[in-house]
Amino acid sequence: MKARVHVTLKNGVLDPQGAAVAHSLGALGFEGVNDVRQGKVIELDLAETDKAAAEAKVAQMCEKLLANTVIENYSVEIL
Repeated sequence: MKARVHVTLKNGVLDPQGAAVAHSLGALGFEGVNDVRQGKVIELDLAETDKAAAEAKVAQMCEKLLANTVIENYSVEIL
């Protein structure tokens, strides 16, 4: 079973990488981009066969390692 985790900065947390991308897009002539927020996607290949158990296990992984829950949000998608 595969899982995909999306990790993004919480609203209000400065995102210097997103700001750099927004600036670069403007420098390249791409207009109309008001803001860029950058995050990460983590894909996991799990031995678990139960969807609910897999989702719970990945949520624990996020809480303990994959996301800094002080400044980041995460969502889990079981594929």
